[in-house]
Amino acid sequence: MIKIYTTPTCAFCKMAKDYFKSKGLSYEEYDVSKDIPRQKEMIEKTGQFGVPVIDIDGKIVVGFDREKINEYLGIK
Repeated sequence: MIKIYTTPTCAFCKMAKDYFKSKGLSYEEYDVSKDIPRQKEMIEKTGQFGVPVIDIDGKIVVGFDREKINEYLGIK
């Protein structure tokens, strides 16, 4: 399962979501600018306030790191 913690104005968040869509991957999106419990969850997982934070089956990627995302998804 892919979870992405985002904010509406984050360009890298949009890039990540567009990338997932281009690969036909579904994800759950959490807007941490409005969803405070999810914001706290994100900070607990990473210790950071920056977005996007992408959780791929419990493996965390901070930012839009395509290489790391592909590694965690098993995409070559």
